Parts: sequence; C-alpha cells; structure tokens
Amino acid sequence: MPHESNIVRPEGPEAPHAFDIIPLKPRNGTLDARCPVCQGYGEWNVEIDLISFRCKRAICERCHGAGWVETGADPLVLPDIELSDGRPKWVVRYVPRQDVAEGEDGDGLVAP
Repeated sequence: MPHESNIVRPEGPEAPHAFDIIPLKPRNGTLDARCPVCQGYGEWNVEIDLISFRCKRAICERCHGAGWVETGADPLVLPDIELSDGRPKWVVRYVPRQDVAEGEDGDGLVAP
C-alpha cells in the first residue's frame, strides 16, 4: 500500500533539509578540521521524504565522506576495496593532497 510522501530535493549542502537525520562525523584523530563544504557531516541529502525520512545521499568530494579534512601536507589515507584475482580485497588508498601547492586561503584551510 502506498504511503503519503513529501519529497524535497536539496540542491547541495547549503539547501534546507540537506542535513536532516544525518549525524556529525566524529573526528578520527588523523584529520585536523571540519570540512568546509559539508561542515563535518561527510554527506548530505539529495532527495528526502519529509514524512517517512527515506533519503538518497551524496558523499562530499572534498573530505571523501569523513567529515574532516587534513590541513597540512600529509596525504589522506582511505580504506578502499579493489578486485584481486576476481575477489574483493580491502586495501589502504593514499590520496595525495593536490591542493597543498596552491596555498592557504586565509582561514587556516587549504583551498580545494
């Protein structure tokens, strides 16, 4: 049986309802500051039903879903899955900081 719905589609992290029912990500100890794009959530709603709270989410590309960013020159370390001999295998992926050479934008965070 269908249920009532009130679906909204936030256009980005600045939109109303973008962070409804999404908790802030805890700092994991290796990253320095909250992400300037998602403000520490790591993701936001791209579609949400305000009655049932079913939603579709987008992962923040700036912090890779961690909610926190590295402000120094260290590479980001992310867990990942890749295929090895046709089977999934957990690996550690190092994402180089391409924006480090661009300099800081005055707020202590490196510009994206």
